[in-house]
Amino acid sequence: MANDADGTDGTDDLAYAADRGRGILTPSDREFLLGRKTDYTDHSKKQKRNRIRRRLRNAILDFTILFESLEDRDRETVFNPDAADREAYTRGITDMLAFLHLGTMGYYTPFKDMLSEGVNKAEQELAGSDYRMVTVDFNVEPVGQIDVDAVIDKLERGAFDQLTDEELQAFVRLLAESDDFSAADLRADMKAQMSEFLERIDAANERRDRRVDDLND
Repeated sequence: MANDADGTDGTDDLAYAADRGRGILTPSDREFLLGRKTDYTDHSKKQKRNRIRRRLRNAILDFTILFESLEDRDRETVFNPDAADREAYTRGITDMLAFLHLGTMGYYTPFKDMLSEGVNKAEQELAGSDYRMVTVDFNVEPVGQIDVDAVIDKLERGAFDQLTDEELQAFVRLLAESDDFSAADLRADMKAQMSEFLERIDAANERRDRRVDDLND
């Protein structure tokens, strides 16, 4: 994703804040990677990249210790940021997964296998038993060309359950890129309809529960 001239892309400020405390990257590392500091020689650039790579490798190894030894309350605190910072942290987690996916392409153990094993380990930790086993589905399928007429026909018929995830993703992307699309108008219209929508869902759930009760009598 292209950055603005100041090294940010404008979506949030926290990740790019110059005074943010040290993480895997030092403040100097961030200034270097974001292009905010350019007075490096070729030799110093090479040294800088080498130090960043070493810290990244050590950070990956540190996660074994964090998973095994960090107290639950400490982990829960890390993943409970202030409301104002949640969007930045959510993006950070998403970008972390994207970085791992890119970095492990061609790695001798496929990403999906490590993801599956990691989720299983977390589930076993929660259960306190290695008899807790789950199935993790992870597939990367490219979204191909969609039949716009077919999608609109489904929408007009109210056949929402017939829409595939690929159709939804592609259709929303096409809609958002349309010159006639207004996010502000859509936000207002959808908020106005949301209360009625939720009432219909609650009513359907209540009817379902009553039907189950009748069948069990």
